[in-house]
Amino acid sequence: MRIHPLSSDIPKPERFTYPFCYEPHPLCLKAAEEVKKEIERIGPKEGKMFGVLVVEEGDRSQESGDRSAYGFLAAYSGLLEGRNDWEYFVPPVYDAQQPDGYFKTREREIMQSAEHKEMSQDLQLWLFRQYRMLNARGEVKDLVEIWQDYHSAPRLREKYPLPPGGTGDCCAPKLLQYAYQHDLKPICMAEFWWGESPKSLIRHHGQFYPACSGKCKPVLAWMLQGLDVDPNPEEVGYQHQVPSIVWEDEVMAVVDKPSGLLSMPGKIGEYSVATWAQEKWPGAMVVHRLDMQTSGLLLVAKTEEAYHQLQAQFEARTVKKKYLAVVEGEPQKEHGVIDLPLSSDPLNRPLQIVDLVHGKRAITEYRTLTSVTGGRFFCYTGDVTKEPSPCYTLVALWPHTGRTHQLRVHCAHQEGLGCPIVGDELYGRKADRLYLQAQAIAFDHPVTGKRMHLELKEGF
Repeated sequence: MRIHPLSSDIPKPERFTYPFCYEPHPLCLKAAEEVKKEIERIGPKEGKMFGVLVVEEGDRSQESGDRSAYGFLAAYSGLLEGRNDWEYFVPPVYDAQQPDGYFKTREREIMQSAEHKEMSQDLQLWLFRQYRMLNARGEVKDLVEIWQDYHSAPRLREKYPLPPGGTGDCCAPKLLQYAYQHDLKPICMAEFWWGESPKSLIRHHGQFYPACSGKCKPVLAWMLQGLDVDPNPEEVGYQHQVPSIVWEDEVMAVVDKPSGLLSMPGKIGEYSVATWAQEKWPGAMVVHRLDMQTSGLLLVAKTEEAYHQLQAQFEARTVKKKYLAVVEGEPQKEHGVIDLPLSSDPLNRPLQIVDLVHGKRAITEYRTLTSVTGGRFFCYTGDVTKEPSPCYTLVALWPHTGRTHQLRVHCAHQEGLGCPIVGDELYGRKADRLYLQAQAIAFDHPVTGKRMHLELKEGF
């Protein structure tokens, strides 16, 4: 078997990892350190996602109470250096790379056929049927069945008729499949990136990441059945927080939204600035939005006329905003403009990617303000290569466009600042909060037309 020993007195978690939002368990950190040695021995030339799964062999450890009887499995997504047969790592769920196997033989035949497209689709469908995925109850479904059951609504079935190419070849499905096949009990799991980041995505060497949603979410929803899994931390709810009123008159207000409060009701909760505003001023409407973890200034209209007038200003881009952010490390330049087009990652929503071909133009001006050294900002240390940088920089950001996650991507991307915002779980590392604040806003009053400038005192 491909199981590796893991001697440790660390107690196991109460439940298995929720793979789409998690903090790596200490057992996974210990296992990842071992995997890192093997990766360095191989010396891959391209960046790759790797994963670890800590396991127990059947009921032996549970019956004996022996904490040291852990083991771990290791995996990589796709191919590693063009191979899928590295002995240290679990094998693929289905090996389509055999040169004399049906898939490769048929692929060569199709390349010489005039009906190339239709025959390729048939071969891809055949391939998906070979991925027969287990769950913790010992039940089996192939990828086509899993996909169609997950996207059962007619509209979703039409939008997602078949899995994307490469589904089933990511770390998490490979690890769980091998564990189930060999009567190994999954304890916890984690995935980390090793090597250079791709040009479009933001991946930091040695850092842990959640499983991808586009390919893995339907598959893991099936494979995790029968396991006691941690709840999704993004769905357990948040304490009700109250915005503070910065300025108001009879037709509008400017409020300071705390980090962790929704701007509008959403899937993870109904309580938001919008519901609070309607309770305080019946009929009030939030004019624009901030990400839940971003704090700062929001405009609230108390009348429908004021709402439409302020909305028109946003559409005309006459509303000007300034943000403050604390970023990891030090930007190379004191002042500059980042111009990187963005589009959504269809296989990993809600992430955005830098897309030079199809992306919408996104422009951010920045200026560094001051550096902070020491332990004021508490980054999660889920990095298998090094401790967090002791240096953080306060920067001012002026978005000239309003794309989704624009400031977060422009700060984190290697062709932007190359310095992720502290606490940015999507593009950087977890902390006690996201250190991004909408600190100042300028707009025309919807009744008087007077230019208004409001700002918060600098600091978080």
